[in-house]
Amino acid sequence: MDNTNAIGLENNKAEKLAEKLNELLANYSIFYQNTRGAHWNIKGEKFFELHVKFEELYNDLVLKIDELAERILTLGHTPEHNYSKYAATSSIKESSEVTNGVRAVENILNSFKMVITLQREILDLAADANDEGTNALMSDYIREQEKLVWMYSSFLNR
Repeated sequence: MDNTNAIGLENNKAEKLAEKLNELLANYSIFYQNTRGAHWNIKGEKFFELHVKFEELYNDLVLKIDELAERILTLGHTPEHNYSKYAATSSIKESSEVTNGVRAVENILNSFKMVITLQREILDLAADANDEGTNALMSDYIREQEKLVWMYSSFLNR
């Protein structure tokens, strides 16, 4: 009996990947909504600069959310879509720190740290499963996000 899915990955390894990708999807969804809240509610002297940067970030996050869901489907599994499940699963928690620019940027940096760490875990699983598609996706995300961490850290003079 064949033990592989439609793209030739072992079923059990694809299932583990899909579970971790759903965890990442939950984190991205909360990260997205927190960034959206900061974009809407930011106040202060850096309003114009941060308002634009937060919009760029949440637009990028929503694209990644869609890519993750589609990758989970490609692996033969179902992406989660309920915010109650996201809130229960995500390491990133909902933030009410949305008006203070420094606090909002600190929250963004903490969120990046969590998703980058999780993406590295997924890289290990993808390597074990010989899943180049997931590997490439995670590598691209990590490379982009490491640069954003540098940029947001520079904003905070760190």
